[in-house]
Formats: sequence, structure tokens, C-alpha cells
Amino acid sequence: MTDSPLLDRVSGPADMKALTDADLARLAHEVRREVINTVSQTGGHLGSSLGVVELTVAIHAVFDTPRDKLIWDVGHQCYPHKILTGRRERMATLRQGGGLSGFTKRSESEYDPFGAAHSSTSISAALGYAMGREMGMPVGDTIAVIGDGAITAGMAYEAMNHAGHLGKRLFVILNDNDMSIAPPVGALSKYLNEIAAKGPLALIKAAAEEFESHLPGPMRDGARRARQLVTGMPGGGTLFEELGFSYIGPIDGHDMGQVLQTLRAARARATGPVLIHAVTMKGKGFAPAESAADKYHGVSKFDRVTGEQAKAKSNAPAYTTVFGNALTDEAARDPKVVAITAAMPSGTGLDIMAKRFAARVFDVGIAEQHGVTFAAGMAAAGLKPVCAIYSTFLQRGYDQIVHDVALQGLPVRFAIDRAGLVGQDGATHAGAFDIGFLANLPGFTVMAAGDEADLMHMVATAIAHDEGPIAFRYPRGEGMGVDLPARGVPLAIGKGRVMKVGSDAAILSYGAHLSEALAAAELLEAEGISVTVADARFAKPLDTALIDLLVEDHSALVTLETGATGGFGALVLHHLANSGGLEKGRAIRTMTLPDRFIDQASPAQMYQWAGLTAVDIAATVRAAIGRAETVAKPGLRIVT
Repeated sequence: MTDSPLLDRVSGPADMKALTDADLARLAHEVRREVINTVSQTGGHLGSSLGVVELTVAIHAVFDTPRDKLIWDVGHQCYPHKILTGRRERMATLRQGGGLSGFTKRSESEYDPFGAAHSSTSISAALGYAMGREMGMPVGDTIAVIGDGAITAGMAYEAMNHAGHLGKRLFVILNDNDMSIAPPVGALSKYLNEIAAKGPLALIKAAAEEFESHLPGPMRDGARRARQLVTGMPGGGTLFEELGFSYIGPIDGHDMGQVLQTLRAARARATGPVLIHAVTMKGKGFAPAESAADKYHGVSKFDRVTGEQAKAKSNAPAYTTVFGNALTDEAARDPKVVAITAAMPSGTGLDIMAKRFAARVFDVGIAEQHGVTFAAGMAAAGLKPVCAIYSTFLQRGYDQIVHDVALQGLPVRFAIDRAGLVGQDGATHAGAFDIGFLANLPGFTVMAAGDEADLMHMVATAIAHDEGPIAFRYPRGEGMGVDLPARGVPLAIGKGRVMKVGSDAAILSYGAHLSEALAAAELLEAEGISVTVADARFAKPLDTALIDLLVEDHSALVTLETGATGGFGALVLHHLANSGGLEKGRAIRTMTLPDRFIDQASPAQMYQWAGLTAVDIAATVRAAIGRAETVAKPGLRIVT
């Protein structure tokens, strides 16, 4: 064996088959270093990827990927997997425009059998592949790697229940890296003994029997907590036995010898579904990540020595921060205000409220369905719940929004963060669909903030609104830099505002692309085209009086939104079709996200690809005017 880097000789998993266990341990060290070097230049999900290095190396060494299907839950821990599956040379493009996705993606590699970026889908997908194998498809073994947070979601339990019922060979690896959570109360050691004595894999379970007692304090506590999670409460049968799984663990997920031994034995002997419980450390091998509270879950570019992250220059407060501060202020004034998040307290800004009113902020975990219905119950009890969830994750609770909130007319307030395109997380996290799927529900009030001051007003509007469900959307990132009021003021429901008066054409913007509409108007003014810019504020109820005036007094009307087709523009067209507005000879155009998913890049680049920049808006207005009837300019009735 030479001293050259092993990683240079691994172009794919097949190259790992001849390596010794010691070589594989050395390879893991090199992969970990490669991940740190890469993410220091690109940013991304560092801590989760560092935590699964040994697991990744061992899985590819033991199993026969891509014939064996390795499915990562969420996928934010897949950087070592990408390095080992022929994508090492492209890692510098991670999360960049035209580069590698930050998650698993079927179109990117045959080693990514199932795309993911939302949690708790892996076991269902792996079981589907397993049944494909049973029915003659060219599929080998199926392996799902799922975290201790993701496995608590309902979908994961639904999949495990079905897997136990079918009884087919399937491997689920529980990657337990949440060592900060205290273990539940209860004596748990007897459960490992019971499981080890009963299962067909008792021999390899014995290798892990003493592991827990030799762990450092925090890891030992985490192992006990996680064992309770997967084996049930004292006094009853173990959860996984009842579901039909054989349970192995816990094993040290950073001990290459132990991981390899366990995987090899499991692969050789398993006949039905198996759960392997591996205890790992998020951020393993990078001291700044190991010591950070968030374990460097998501980072910007950073210094590889100090771990110090590059800080973006900020000219305006982030929308999320504005929301968090505004809601906290409302909560200070009204003790009925409560807040719900689905495992995203800092991402949604609810950590700001939690610092002052911890007992009134509820983190339900990765359980959007429960979170929505939980909020509905609180509303029915007379509280004022604010359910703060990213647009892309709110999709997961849609039936509950329909059945438990809208149908009963309950005043749940939905704060929808990450509306529109979100940048490096790409298509999986785009907030594209909430306008359409909320505005079509009877009794819903649906708003979008044009700027950060408007967001404060919408928080106040939502808290004051008790007549039914209400939602407001806002994007990721900085606001427009407008002056913020001391406190938000409730808006008149269903009323927009005019930002700029013109005479030739009108742009009716819905949401935070208002700044692009104003920029487009400036471009057109330089050409002698006079443009009115209005901020709709509401998709439901529409400000139909404002829409009618814009159509009456301008040659063309262009609607603008950062959502999919079938949203705000469609509602405007529906109104105009029913009111006769389409018969006035005006040019009506709608600008939405295109009918395709847009891959990761900077938000500016993504909106350029989407055709929603100020230049694109100006071009749409220009073209519309060229095909519209002329409207007499005197006597305009639009006023600011």
C-alpha cells in the first residue's frame, strides 16, 4: 500500500471492495477532510454530512450500490456519498447554479435512486424498491438511512408499520446524532437484553451490548434516549418487535470496525426488515462544529482553521427577523397569542418569541400535519395560534388545512416563510404553490407582504382577525430597507395600495417582488412609458375595485407574483372574465413562476431563469402596450 491518498484511487464504490478495514477507516478520514474543504468554499449542510462519514464509507463498501438502493432521508447528509460516487471533481459546484444539488437527485446520478430534501420519506421509498425486487425488478437490497428527528414523523411510522406487515428484507439505519436531548425517564437496559435474546441477529447484537456503558456522558445519555425512542416505554413490548423489525444496536457509528461488522452480518443473515441503530456525532471531526450549538447544520463559507463563517453584508433586516419581532410584540400585548413551529424555531424567527414567552411557543417536531391540527384545536379553544411554517413544508399539512381549519372556519394564522424561490436549496424548497392551494379554500384570507413594513402590518392584521383562517407570505432574505413603524397596524381586509401613479400601463404586484415592479417602472419611465404600480396585498379577497380601475384607466395590466401558475394572476383573470373586464380591449398579462421546477442558484439567478426580473417585467409591459388599444390619458382616477 502506497502513501498516496486513498481517495484519489476511489472513483466509485467498486474501488472500495478490495480495501481492508484499516484502509476504509483511513478513507473515511480523507472523506471527512474533503467534506470540510468543500463546504468551506461552497457553504451547505456541514454537520450532518460529517456525522455520517463512516456510515457512508461502510455502506458502499459492504453493499453493492447502485444495484442495492441506498436512500438518504432528507439528503442534507449526502456530501460524503456524492464524493464516493463519482462526483468528487464537481463538489466545488455544490449548491451553485448549474452544479450539484445539495440533496440527492435522481437525474444527477444512478447512485441517487430517490430524490429527497423533505424529511421522513426514505423508509417508504426503500420499501417500494424492495417490493419492486420481490416482483422481479432489477433491484438488490434496499437501505434507508434516517435521522432520529425524521423517524419521529408520522410518515416514517406508517412506512415501518407496512414494512413489518409485508415482512420483506429491508434495512433501516437509524442515524442518531441528537445528543443534546435529555433521555426520557425510565429504565431501558433490560430492553436491549430482551431484544438481543429473541432476534435472529443475536450474535451481532452482542457486539454492541457494552457499547453504551463506555460512551462519554453526553453520548451515553443520547444513546439511552434514542434506545427508548426505538424500543418503547417500560412495561410493554418493544416498538420495533411489534412492527416486525429486528433491532440491532446501539452501535458506535464512528467505529469503522463495528459498523462494518454489523452491516456485513446483517446483510448475510437478514430475512425480513432490520433496524440498525447507530449513534453518531453531528459535526464529527471538526472542532468548531462539534462545539457549536447547532453543530454547523447549515453554514455559509467558513475558515477551515477557525470555523468562522463569512457574514453577508446586511443593509436591511431579514423578513424572518421582522416577523419574529413583530409577533413577539403582539404576544406581549395579548396573552392569547401562541405560536407553533415544526422543528424550525430559529428558521421561522419564533426563537425570538420563545426567549420572552417560552411557554407560549410550541415546537411539534417534524410533524406539520399535527402542527396544523394542533393549531386548529388551540383556535377552537379560544387562543390565537400563529402557525409559522416554510411554504415548502406547509404542503405537508394540506389536508389538515382543508379539513381541520378551513372547513371549520377556525381562525388559525399561517405565517408562511420562504415564499418564492429560495436560492441554494433549489427546487425542493421553493415556496411556489401556497398562493394557489390556500386561495382556493372557502373562508380563507390570503395576504402577501410587499415589504418588511407591510409584513409588520400583516402580523397585526392576522392577530386581529377572528373571522376565519388567515395567511400571509414573505420571502427569505433581506427586506427592501424601508422605514419600519413602531408597531404594525391592522390593514383593511381585501384592500390594496397604489405605490406609483402612471398613465400608459399598470403593474399589479402581489408580494415582495414589489421592488422589481418599481424598478421595472423606472426602466420604462426612461423610455417615456408611464406606469402605475400597485401592491395588491390580498389574493383573497381581491381588491376588485382597484383591479377594475387599473383596467379602465390603462392600456395594459400586468400582474406579478412569485408563485406558480394558477395563483394570484389566475384569480385576477377569473374576476375580469366574470365582470366583463376582459371585453374592454385591454392587454392583460400574468407573470408567474414558469411551469417547471427551477434548480439551485442564487435567488437573483433563479429569478432570471424564471423570467421575473425587472428587465423581464419591463419587456412584458412594453410588449403588452404594443398590442393594446389606446386609453385616453386625462382624468385618471388612480390616486396614491
